Amino acid sequence: MQGVVRNAATSEPLPRTLVRIEGDADTGALTDGDGHFEIPAVPAGPQAIRLVKPGFRDRPYATEEVDNQVDGPAHSVLVSAQMPELTLTLAPDGTIRGRVELSTGDPATGITVELLKQAIHNGRAVWMQDTLTRTNGDGTYRFPGLPDGIYAVYTLPALESEPAVTAVAAGSGTNIARSGYPAVFYPDAREFAGAGHIRLAAGEQAEANLLLTLEPFHTVTAFAATQAGGARGSAAQRLMATVSDATGRPTPYDAQYDDATHAIQASLPDGTYTLLVSGFQRQQFSGDGFAIAGRDMGRTGALVGSVDFVVAGHAVTGLRFPLAAPQTSTVHLRYLRSTTSQTGAPTAAQENYGNNVSLLMDQADGLPQQGETNASPLDGGQDAIDLTLTRPGAYWVGAYVQQKGWCAGSFTAGGVNLARDPLVLGLSTSAPVIDLTLRDDCATLALSLPPALAAFVPGEEPFYTVYVVPDFDTAEVVPPMTVHASSGPALNVEGLTPGSYHVYTFTTPVRLEYRNPAALAALSNAGQQVTLSPGAAGSLVLEVHEP
Repeated sequence: MQGVVRNAATSEPLPRTLVRIEGDADTGALTDGDGHFEIPAVPAGPQAIRLVKPGFRDRPYATEEVDNQVDGPAHSVLVSAQMPELTLTLAPDGTIRGRVELSTGDPATGITVELLKQAIHNGRAVWMQDTLTRTNGDGTYRFPGLPDGIYAVYTLPALESEPAVTAVAAGSGTNIARSGYPAVFYPDAREFAGAGHIRLAAGEQAEANLLLTLEPFHTVTAFAATQAGGARGSAAQRLMATVSDATGRPTPYDAQYDDATHAIQASLPDGTYTLLVSGFQRQQFSGDGFAIAGRDMGRTGALVGSVDFVVAGHAVTGLRFPLAAPQTSTVHLRYLRSTTSQTGAPTAAQENYGNNVSLLMDQADGLPQQGETNASPLDGGQDAIDLTLTRPGAYWVGAYVQQKGWCAGSFTAGGVNLARDPLVLGLSTSAPVIDLTLRDDCATLALSLPPALAAFVPGEEPFYTVYVVPDFDTAEVVPPMTVHASSGPALNVEGLTPGSYHVYTFTTPVRLEYRNPAALAALSNAGQQVTLSPGAAGSLVLEVHEP
């Protein structure tokens, strides 16, 4: 087996690239100065090939769920005596680098810089935390090894000579004077909404410099409403807190619970904020006992609360926040049975959430946070799902229907169409009535490659990425699929809600923002339209396009 490895961006040959047979560490070769390689005595038949070269990456997966994996899908090669020379490509990594400067002129050493990446999840663009680094002695930082994508960069807040949050004795906050550098989003914004978007493609090198201005930071101290000053109050409570801006979006500023004073403390520059507090009753647990599943948050002593405040040139003390059980929004499952369906009434086990529906939730705006809202089934096989609120905000909600024979219908919350608009949850407002309709007249679509592409011929096997995109509003999630000759003559997509669809087929892995009409309109590939009738089986021969 022989071939050449090239740079996907420039088509130049790539020397010293490791080409190896997957599963056989001893079978492989390095490319020469012209990018050529040769691996002798490779057995005839299908083989999986991996390429490795520092500073480059192979094709990615089409789905973000596996984005953290280093390697994408292996190259499937049918080895034969008549096999043509292979031409393989690797994409160069991108880099974001920059310099952080301080208004004082001092070296910006050890400033934490965080990288965010825009990901496509369930057909929508959302922001994900990627990685972080620290500036070196001359204030420079670097994020290497980045794939093509859209990024944002910001600095975490830093005090001049101590951590961003330091416990302060009760009643002494007004006596503590601190200065520090607020968080700044590139190019020069205090909030995530003003962050610039850095686009990387084909191994580009981007520069993002930031200027931090020294400002006073003031101590903020808050207690649960049942506590008085530094008194112990409810000793069973172990609290955590985050700081949001005036719009309710999370900020990078830390808040900590101090065991000695039983207070939440933070150091903040001037601004308008909300302190969001959550916790558990200690006696409810044994061992570490920290459960994060939705049913635990709602049923085992969980507490949440908030307080709004303004920092304006001085410390803020004496804040009180009420604590109460977190609000639980119930998603009612409504079964819509057709007169012609042979599915029949679901059994008790089938109607249980665990076997039927998964709700997939993404933050609709703001700085991404982890562990904000959880979904869990009600006990006893009831037709409902709990959404336990631990942070207010706007969320995109998708439904993945697992039970065969059922698919998603309408999805509403107090008159809001959740297939089109986000679900807005608040600590102080009543949860809307949420209804998800499941219907049993689902359709099936058989997808097949055209005869010219369906034959598995000697050489590298092409992989095609397929999206089945509804032309109507639906919360149902249809993940992208991969089709290739060796996977069989057809791919059956079951559990589709009846209606009109467009099918998009690409020659490479594509992360498509298919719930964004503007993103679809920008495609050179117009897609193939197919209409699926209730309970019917449709078929489509795929038309393959470049992305």
